[in-house]
Amino acid sequence: MTTPRPVARPGRSVAVLAAAGIVAALMQTLVIPLIGALPALLHTTASNASWAVTATLLAGAVTTPVTGRLGDLLGKRRVLLACCVPLVAGSVVCALATSLATMVAGRALQGMGMGIVALGISALRDLMPPERLGSSIALISSSLGIGGALGLPFAAAIAEHADWRILFWVSAALSALVALLIALVVPATPARGRGGFDVPGALGLGAGLVCLLLAVSKGADWGWGSATTLALLVAAPVVLLAWGWWELRIPAPLVDLRVTARPRVLVTNAASVVVAFAMYAASLIVPQLLQLPRETGYGLGQSMQAAGLWMAPSGLMMMAVSPLGAKLSAARSPKTTLAVGSLVIALGYGSSTVLMGSAWGLLVVTCVCNTGVALAYGAMPALIMSGVPRSETASANSFNTLLRSVGTSVAAAVVGIVLARMTVGTGAGTVPSESGFRTGLLLGCGVALAAAAIATAIPYRVAAGPAGEGEGGAPVHDEGPRDHRSPRAPGARPLPQEDA
Repeated sequence: MTTPRPVARPGRSVAVLAAAGIVAALMQTLVIPLIGALPALLHTTASNASWAVTATLLAGAVTTPVTGRLGDLLGKRRVLLACCVPLVAGSVVCALATSLATMVAGRALQGMGMGIVALGISALRDLMPPERLGSSIALISSSLGIGGALGLPFAAAIAEHADWRILFWVSAALSALVALLIALVVPATPARGRGGFDVPGALGLGAGLVCLLLAVSKGADWGWGSATTLALLVAAPVVLLAWGWWELRIPAPLVDLRVTARPRVLVTNAASVVVAFAMYAASLIVPQLLQLPRETGYGLGQSMQAAGLWMAPSGLMMMAVSPLGAKLSAARSPKTTLAVGSLVIALGYGSSTVLMGSAWGLLVVTCVCNTGVALAYGAMPALIMSGVPRSETASANSFNTLLRSVGTSVAAAVVGIVLARMTVGTGAGTVPSESGFRTGLLLGCGVALAAAAIATAIPYRVAAGPAGEGEGGAPVHDEGPRDHRSPRAPGARPLPQEDA
């Protein structure tokens, strides 16, 4: 195997890929300030208007593994450019929307471009010199938090002071600009994957994810005991098990489950689900605390725009901390960085017990939590890439991103249940109680501690022999045999090899 030649000016490529990640993350929070107004704007109900959020989640979850596999087969730069097309098209459709169906279609198109972050991280393995790989991974991973944190005040400001359609015209222009920069700055990356594209696998995984995520995200609206919710919850494991059976029996699967079953990859993916849950809980609770009326005794009476501005520094904190995470990974290991990040998240949640009563206190809570998220999210791709062949980098990272989406979806459902069950009555109706918010924050703390415990179980040891390419700034590490079955065993499928 020959190591790919790093690009002449790698800093430019990293900057463009980070900008692409920020723009993709903006799409997730872009519509939140409009949710309350959408029923009147699109002549629908509040329950139906929530599909403008759900559609993006579902489309992103279904298409991210597909774009990852295509990135391995066709080259990551080519698929990065392809991901920009639905971002632009979806933004234009939303800007022109006059009905709920059109808006949901546009939001689904925007979700189809969400794989751009995982692809950007995977491309770094081909573009960056080893000594800069860890810091570059950490920076692009932090773009998710930066885009999400900055998107809310940006969207709220436009929604409050201008025509709401401008939001989507701006997002279309930003997406087009990102596509242009990728075309001009990011070099072509080699197509390292082997075999064809697994269409049945893509359809099966998509069907299973739709059943699972639709039940989780809409269960509160439909009722957790409703026939629709229960049918989806039963169908999801059945379809996903059938999908897994198929993936293990074809030579070129959408997701190589034998690779994902390697201990390092498997445990990292498990930690990713739990970290994503812990990360998202604060994103659901803190904005509500900031915006609830002061008359409740614990709400802080902030506007949507002000609440977004109070949360924006936490996104910038992720950018500031990401280089420190890369240095910790290089000095110790990405496993250590993931465990430390999870503990910092737990510390942030724990501090909320005494800081919840003021906007400044919540600012500290979110900054501490996002410091931990920056450390954890920067370490995950490094751990994944150190445990998979180069020919499956994008597919493995995209699958990890998918599992994070599952974690955030479960967090939304669980926190929603907690806040819906623990309420108090006010003059304006029923709102979550102070004890409900505290319970949700303590739940985030407990889950973050669980993530730290899982991270410590990740098998990661320095391999004997000459140091090679390191992920996260560390030397190559080894977890033992590449597959649980011997490659020479009868019926064993040969493992993918690195490109020469």
